Amino acid sequence: MRILKWPNPALTAVASPIESVDDSVRATAEEMLMAMAESRGLGLAGPQVGYGKRLICVNVTPGSPEGERVYVNPEIVGREGEVTAEEGCLSLPGVNGKVTRAAKVTVRATDLKGEPLTLFAEGLLSRVLQHEIDHLDGVLITQRFSAIDKAANARSLRELEKTSRTPTASRR
Repeated sequence: MRILKWPNPALTAVASPIESVDDSVRATAEEMLMAMAESRGLGLAGPQVGYGKRLICVNVTPGSPEGERVYVNPEIVGREGEVTAEEGCLSLPGVNGKVTRAAKVTVRATDLKGEPLTLFAEGLLSRVLQHEIDHLDGVLITQRFSAIDKAANARSLRELEKTSRTPTASRR
C-alpha cells in the first residue's frame, strides 16, 4: 500500500461512509497501519492511500503497536478550547506550518468489531484525530495555514506538483 502525495485528486475528495465493518475493511485497516508505521506517521486516513472510505488509523506513539487505533466513520461531535501548533503530513512531504485546532475533541466512531464508541481526546491525540478527519472531508493542512505559512511552503508544493508530472521508470 502506497501513500498518495499532493497533488493527487484523491486527497481532496470527500470520503464515503463505510456501510458495514467486514473482513475487507479490517484488511484495509491492517494495511494502512503497516503503511503508517513504515512511514513513522502518527495517523493515516483512507483517502491518503486511495481508499475513498471514512477510515482512519492513529498511533501517537510510533514504533509501539500497542498505541495503534482504527476508527470507522469517525466524526467530531464536540470541541473545546483552541491550540496552535506545527503540523506536517505524510501526503505533503516537506510541507509544515502552524494549524489552529480544538484543544479537546469528542469523537464518535465505530471500531473494527462494528461496535460504536465515543472517544474523548486532548493533546497530540486530539490534533491527530482532527487532522485525519479533515482528510476524510478532503481538507489538507495547507487549507488551514496562515498566508505566511502558505507562502513559506509554496516552493515545496510546486516541487511536489512538478514531481507528480515527471514520468518514472515504472510508468514507462
